Amino acid sequence: MPCEKCDNGKYKFGKTGSCTYNTIAECEEANKDYYEKTTSIVELVIDDDSQELAIDAISLVTSPAIEQDFVYFGKEKNNLTFAKVDEEKRMIISPALIPNKQIFRHNPNTDSDYYVYFSPDTVRKASELYLKHNNHHKATYQHQDRVSGVLTVESWIKEGDMDKSKLYGYDLPNGTWFVKMKIENDELWNKIKEGELKGLSIEGYFTDKMEKMSQKAPTNEEILTALNEIIKQNQTK
Repeated sequence: MPCEKCDNGKYKFGKTGSCTYNTIAECEEANKDYYEKTTSIVELVIDDDSQELAIDAISLVTSPAIEQDFVYFGKEKNNLTFAKVDEEKRMIISPALIPNKQIFRHNPNTDSDYYVYFSPDTVRKASELYLKHNNHHKATYQHQDRVSGVLTVESWIKEGDMDKSKLYGYDLPNGTWFVKMKIENDELWNKIKEGELKGLSIEGYFTDKMEKMSQKAPTNEEILTALNEIIKQNQTK
């Protein structure tokens, strides 16, 4: 159970820790013995056999795994630098995936902790497949219940310093996948305005890159090379 952000903006260690740390770095330093034991870092990739499920839905959550809150259009809170904003837009803008960002995970089957990350290429491919398979209208609440009235109306990859994500206060790496979502669901919109829902987390099917490579069937060229090596070894005996 790593450091996580509290509702008051501070950080705590574990689910039952006190919200006393000002930054996540301060929390991790105070509990570095735990983090030194957590060394496994896994790159996740898209499985070619289930590309349509790469990003099955986007979930509105209280604690986003990528640790980035969204900003939203609304008369109660205007984070934007535009001179005029339509108060009834009911839109949120948020990163969906940040390339190379390590995300904490816990495997209950082995009681082990590890981190996962996505390469820039995987982030881009996931964003493209999300739209290709018409998953832009699929959303969940807290990774549980499917909800209606949530639609992704814009999706883009940050490609430079002039990216429009900076208008919304984000300063994230190139290759970050951003989405703009329209929220017509009154219950969810109220939770966003009240600060209960703070960000987005993806839902999809990915695989461990190293595991995938170890399971990959050899190509014909690889088989021929191996046979040639065996023949050469027999000839020299």
